[in-house]
Amino acid sequence: MNKTELRRLIRQKRRELTPSERNIAGRRLLKQLTARPEYLYSRRVALYLSNDGEIDPQWAIQDLWKRGKQAFLPVLHPLRKGELVFIRYARNTPMRNNRFGISEPDFRRGKQVPARFLSLICLPLVAFDSRGNRLGMGGGFYDRTLAFTHHQGQKPRLAGCAYAFQEVRLLPAESWDIPLQLIVTDQEARPLSADTGL
Repeated sequence: MNKTELRRLIRQKRRELTPSERNIAGRRLLKQLTARPEYLYSRRVALYLSNDGEIDPQWAIQDLWKRGKQAFLPVLHPLRKGELVFIRYARNTPMRNNRFGISEPDFRRGKQVPARFLSLICLPLVAFDSRGNRLGMGGGFYDRTLAFTHHQGQKPRLAGCAYAFQEVRLLPAESWDIPLQLIVTDQEARPLSADTGL
C-alpha cells in the first residue's frame, strides 16, 4: 500500500469513530501523557487542535493550564511558506481559521516561541511505525519546521499522538523526515529510542 492509499484508509477509520469514542480516546491520551516524564517535567508544550478525526488533545491542553504550564499551538507562518511557528495558547487567545479551515492563534496578536525553545512537541499524524517514523498529511510542515533537530544537540522532544490503530508495520523513511522519540496513543505511551528519558 502506498502513502496515498494508507492516508485514505486511516483517515477514513478515524472519521468513522463516534463522538463518544473520540472523547474516551482523548481522555485516555491524557492519562498516557501524564504517565511520562517528558510531559510532566516540560514547562512549554506544543499540542494541536484536532482536525479530520485526529485524536483530540484538548484534555491535555486543559491539564497543562491547570498545572501552570505553557501550552502552544502550531500556526502557519504567513511569510515562510510551508513552515510553522508556535504561539502560546490560553483560554482567551484570539483565534482565526487558516487557509485549511483549521482554527489557530492569530499570528499578528500571539506570543511566538521558536520550536527550539519548546520542551515537548506533540504532533498529530496519520500513521506511525515502531521505529519512530511518522506519516503526516503530506504537506511537510513539521518536517521543515523541525529540520534543525537533525543536527542540534538541545532540542524539543517529539511525541506523536494517535489512536493505537494508526500503527503500521513499517513506513518508508525519507532523509528529510523527522523521527519521533515517543508515541502516545489511547492505549500506551511508548519511547522509541534510548534518548527519551529525562
